[in-house]
Amino acid sequence: MLTQDRAVSLDLAGFNTAPSSQLQPLLTECLDVPRWTAQVLSGRPYADFAAVQARAEIVLEPREIRRAMAAHPRIGEKATGASKTEQSGVDSSAVEKFRAANAEYEQRFGHVFLVCASGRSGAELLANLRERMANDPDAELAVAGRELVEIALLRLGKLVIA
Repeated sequence: MLTQDRAVSLDLAGFNTAPSSQLQPLLTECLDVPRWTAQVLSGRPYADFAAVQARAEIVLEPREIRRAMAAHPRIGEKATGASKTEQSGVDSSAVEKFRAANAEYEQRFGHVFLVCASGRSGAELLANLRERMANDPDAELAVAGRELVEIALLRLGKLVIA
């Protein structure tokens, strides 16, 4: 039986044969969008991980983006789980800068700044936030949606090992 208590990785055969009821919560940890989870599950069995990734690349609807954002901490705040590793490039010296930048961003757009932070420095992430402040709200929500899918693909790659 699969559990969420520890990091779970499955080979492709295990992913293809595990009960949907056990995979669903693990996929939800990758991206909390029921349509995405259902789409990934319904594509099984997969011939290879590239096929899993291709099935997982979707365009999220605005309501799905907003739902999924609720599961993500602000960049620069104390992160847990997968977000902790993904935000490891944000050092403590950037926390105050992010606090102010996050407040400005949220005031403008009405939601948290969302970016795929994995492998990126705090300075790079802060520059990205400032650059995206020029977007109109609809365009910015679409950018956040693409970032969510990118994060989900990274997490999916840790769940399903090739």
